[in-house]
Amino acid sequence: MAEVRRMRPLLGTYVEVGARGSRPRLERAVEAAFECLQRAHARWSFHDPDSELTRFNRSGTQPLALHPQTLRLLRIAHALMLRSGGRFNCTVGGLLVRRGVLPDHGGDYIDVGEAGDLELGAAGARLRRPLRLTLDGIAKGYAVDLAVGTLKRQGARAGWVNAGGDLRVFGDLALPVHRREPDGRMQALGILREAAVATSQRKAGGLGDDRCPGCIVAPPDLRAADAAGVWTVLARSAWRADALTKVAANAGDAADRAVASLGGRLVTPAVPGGPAS
Repeated sequence: MAEVRRMRPLLGTYVEVGARGSRPRLERAVEAAFECLQRAHARWSFHDPDSELTRFNRSGTQPLALHPQTLRLLRIAHALMLRSGGRFNCTVGGLLVRRGVLPDHGGDYIDVGEAGDLELGAAGARLRRPLRLTLDGIAKGYAVDLAVGTLKRQGARAGWVNAGGDLRVFGDLALPVHRREPDGRMQALGILREAAVATSQRKAGGLGDDRCPGCIVAPPDLRAADAAGVWTVLARSAWRADALTKVAANAGDAADRAVASLGGRLVTPAVPGGPAS
């Protein structure tokens, strides 16, 4: 079976796409997956002043027609906000702008909102209060899932997409998984098959570091959970694994139960050769 793998800078990180199958179809499959990831970046990047997400954030409280994939991603994020009791929260963009973590594209906004601030319709959405949605906690995983779907439709029999540690593997393929610990060591987690895994890291106070610059914000009533750590989640889909790392970070001692109740599994470093799936 032939194999093609390529790596490009996308989604604020380096993305590797790999595919196995019939050689004539693999190059096109990998290229189509990268095109899918590029479209995701153009729609959901908070940093891009021309992205669909930025236009939505600047729409104030006026309804805005959105691409169907954007609407589906917002529905997933909104449902997870409700089901997680606010441990996952995509309305914290204003606070991250004020902290200097995310860019300010202008306009008035509040620091943090709640699930009720997002009103979703059949073809669009609106914000009930002016805030800044950030999909950074889920969109990369969702984009990985879309790219995997593209590889399958293009005829790849097996493959993977790895967006800076948001990794999904499919087909008759098993890949070793590692994560970087806070002290810089690379720690083996096991072997991944037909599943996805994601890792998030946070320093005290919610900030990342030079290796993991993201910021995980706990809602005000869960501020005690706003502590340092590194969390890895295994799930069937990359969007779920990605988002549930934030739930784990904000769940404190209840992280295992919180993640399991939402369809994931919290992963700890494995015994060498032990399974991750």
